[in-house]
Amino acid sequence: MSEYDGQTYRPKYHEDLVHSEISLPPNAPKEYADRAALWNSVELAEKRQDAQLARMLKASLPNEWSYELAEEVVRDYVQRNFVDRGMCADWAIHDSENDKGQHNLHIHVMLTLRPLTEKGEWGAKQKKVYDLDENGERIPVIDKKTGQQKVDKRNRKQWKCHTADSTDWNSRENAKMWRKDLADTINATNEQLGIALHWEHRSFKEQGIDREPTIHIGAVANALERKGILTERGNINREIIKNNMLLEQAKEMLMLAKQEVHSAQYEKIKNTAVSVKNEVMEMIAKVRERKGRLDLPIVSGKHLRKISDRTALQSADNVEKFITTRKMDSFESLAKFTEDREQKYQQLETVHLSKGQKLSRLKELSKMYALFAPIQATYKESQSLKGLAKMRYDKEHKDSLLKYPELRERMQSLLQNGEKVTPKQWKAEIQSLQAEYDSIGREQTKTATELAYAEVISYNKKNLERELQNESRQHNRQQSKAKRREEEI
Repeated sequence: MSEYDGQTYRPKYHEDLVHSEISLPPNAPKEYADRAALWNSVELAEKRQDAQLARMLKASLPNEWSYELAEEVVRDYVQRNFVDRGMCADWAIHDSENDKGQHNLHIHVMLTLRPLTEKGEWGAKQKKVYDLDENGERIPVIDKKTGQQKVDKRNRKQWKCHTADSTDWNSRENAKMWRKDLADTINATNEQLGIALHWEHRSFKEQGIDREPTIHIGAVANALERKGILTERGNINREIIKNNMLLEQAKEMLMLAKQEVHSAQYEKIKNTAVSVKNEVMEMIAKVRERKGRLDLPIVSGKHLRKISDRTALQSADNVEKFITTRKMDSFESLAKFTEDREQKYQQLETVHLSKGQKLSRLKELSKMYALFAPIQATYKESQSLKGLAKMRYDKEHKDSLLKYPELRERMQSLLQNGEKVTPKQWKAEIQSLQAEYDSIGREQTKTATELAYAEVISYNKKNLERELQNESRQHNRQQSKAKRREEEI
């Protein structure tokens, strides 16, 4: 609730909320981790009614990302660009969906405008800066009548000055920097994931790209074209339009071909399914008839957060295939399946974590040994020499020898009790462990996907029951109204 106007403000789009969080700089009071406390404090710090309270940013994210990945990347982006510079950031990730079922994963970021002092109090947005002459001295304000320096009511000398922002947060260059950093972050993440999508922070104008797919004809050529006289530029545009139409037709033909193949595969799966009453399939059929696709449990989905291709989970065909191939004919069997898979996932997660920790330690050991080995060789060579030869050698390798004690200490700290330095064995173990780690990871992803399907089915069951109950109540109310009208007549 706002202490300023006494009203309670709630997020408008709570159903598509993936994650929300408040990130604070070290000098911010801990109570600002509560959204109401933070923004009530921001409002109370302002005196003017028209004061700007916050800066808001909105940006899209790749729909190919899982919710967990989006949360991790955005948290790092917000920390680096805003919180590390002293701002408090209230941010959220949403996954909205239009009427065609197209998703739009995006972020909202609200930033405070006042800097925080070391005591955690709101500082000033602007500060007074004295104008200086060429010698770096303050410039006095001269009274035109007396020719003397002006003084104020308290008999203090007046100096020329101006106001300036107390931080550089309002600089227009920041917007470009923040956009570029987000695009670079997304591209780097996509590259690691093998996603062939490139994000560009520059506008079309900055890139030198014309928004229109056709070229500019010009007044003269346009007048000729209206008279039915073909021009070179007009011919170019007609060729572009023709190519675009051919490309669209090719896409449509490819889409139809995929649909036909998919339909044939689905029919084969359905025909081989057990021919008994299936309450899960019946529920999916009702949802398909009403909406054409299933809804996602964006807020409540635990395993959904790990899935990148969320659109596939909404496909009724995919869900029916999931049910038939696993021979589930009731919600009881779905619950049993979920329980079994949840147990399997927990076991995989424990093993995966253990393998990962061991793998990380061995990789760190190998990396450290690669740094330590040449320094150690230099140290041993130095120890083998005497007299002037040692002095000359030590002088030439001074930097390496200075690093030796620190690197040896770091190397020994990584070695476990009694463990020997065996680089070749480490390499073999890393290769073996990496293969096991990746295999378990793939199995974990497969299990998480199965659990995500189960979450979607359960969520849609509850949704359908709620919608049918609401429709039934509405129908009963309408019947009651109609009955009363008949009785009145």
